[in-house]
Amino acid sequence: MASRLLIADDHEVVRAGVRKLLDAVPSWEVVGEATDGRRALALAVVLKPDLVVLDVGMPGLNGIDLTRELRRHVPNAEVLVLSMHDDESLVEAAIDAGARGYVLKSDNVDVLREGVRAALAHRHYLSASLSFEWLKRLTTREREVLQLLSEGCSNKEIGALLGISEKTAETHRARIMAKLGIHSVAKLVRYAVRNRIVEP
Repeated sequence: MASRLLIADDHEVVRAGVRKLLDAVPSWEVVGEATDGRRALALAVVLKPDLVVLDVGMPGLNGIDLTRELRRHVPNAEVLVLSMHDDESLVEAAIDAGARGYVLKSDNVDVLREGVRAALAHRHYLSASLSFEWLKRLTTREREVLQLLSEGCSNKEIGALLGISEKTAETHRARIMAKLGIHSVAKLVRYAVRNRIVEP
């Protein structure tokens, strides 16, 4: 069964080009196109695509806010941002909103297709030219665990507060440390303060 894709971009030439590239892959089917964010959300709710390829700058509802709404209303749909903007804060905002990947319009065709494949496989993907520090970024749950660790909570207390086992909390802690290359709670606290995860 083909993976169902939805394209959202306010430029017709871009939509047509992306559709042609994606439709050329036999296991993918473009089931809809939208010219603005609100239309994209409405279509996604009805069509329930496996992946939405969207632009950041769109009328009605920008790509970042659209991503958040898609995560709420169509949680099974992955999101891949296709943008002309390579600004780090935009990339981070898109990923934090729930996008699975971020690809540039200046990238070659293979990069876009690889981004789509990764997103459909529920893997994060980022254009090679976007090698930001955020690649070490934490998941929402890991950020929650980091905040509680920084506030002095033990693994047992974190487990109780988040409704997870003490062992799972310990696993999150180990993963956080591995991702950040930090090996002490004191340094984790400094990282959390510096990145405004907790207030100093």
